[in-house]
Amino acid sequence: MRNHFRGAIIALAVLIFSSSAMAQGGGAAQNTLYNKLKDGGPGGPAPRRELSGSWAGPIAIDTASVAPPLTPLGQKLMSANKPEAKFHIAGTNDSFARVCDPLGFPRNMIFEIRGITFATMPDRIIVLNQYQRAWREVWTDGRELPKNVGGTGKDAPDPRYYGYSVGHWEGDTTFVVDTTGLDDKTWVTRMGYPHSIDAHVQERYTRLSHNDLKLSLTLDDPKIYTKPFVLGTANFRWVPNQELDEQLCIPSEMLQYLSLVGDPAGKGVPAEVK
Repeated sequence: MRNHFRGAIIALAVLIFSSSAMAQGGGAAQNTLYNKLKDGGPGGPAPRRELSGSWAGPIAIDTASVAPPLTPLGQKLMSANKPEAKFHIAGTNDSFARVCDPLGFPRNMIFEIRGITFATMPDRIIVLNQYQRAWREVWTDGRELPKNVGGTGKDAPDPRYYGYSVGHWEGDTTFVVDTTGLDDKTWVTRMGYPHSIDAHVQERYTRLSHNDLKLSLTLDDPKIYTKPFVLGTANFRWVPNQELDEQLCIPSEMLQYLSLVGDPAGKGVPAEVK
């Protein structure tokens, strides 16, 4: 770590914060920037078909939804996942919690969403997340989503952590994004809900005014869930100075934390902590 006192600091900090909060660069105790910006920004009506700029949101909405019943395949996959909330940091197999692997989509849009930025280009909109500096391309040139992701054909595209996305406007203030082709190694939420490569996620961004943006997400994955369901909704607020902080999960620091604190603290803890 950056100096020889860091290990002692982390050991003390674990008494106050959970391991995941430490890894997230500030933790869940941090106030959302959204609440600090209620009176910020130029105000006025929403501009026509425009999202560009930086927005502040809540820390997470990934506990707001209740998944429908799982299919037999979904039950099998779910039983193999060991979320930190039940199995402690020492027993989880969440690769994000253990080694800072990418959150993937849609998890990155329901967890650690305190800052996002949109950049508009002629044929696409770029969505950038403050957390992990992750970015996605949402194509607006009329192309269709790929239908053979992960297939055996020579032209079949590979699944991606953040999938393949296309977007279109409904009216002047709602931007709709459809995404599929998601790498099935990732989880939908921190509680270990799985998804297949064929999962279809829809985001709906509605600009209510110049300063206010609402997001809703739905997941449709018939291989895993018996019906579609809402992953959550979030409100975002325009950031007046348009600057977002750097917020990273750093693998080297996480591995040292696990070695010094996380794994030793997990010894003797029941396999499933309820």
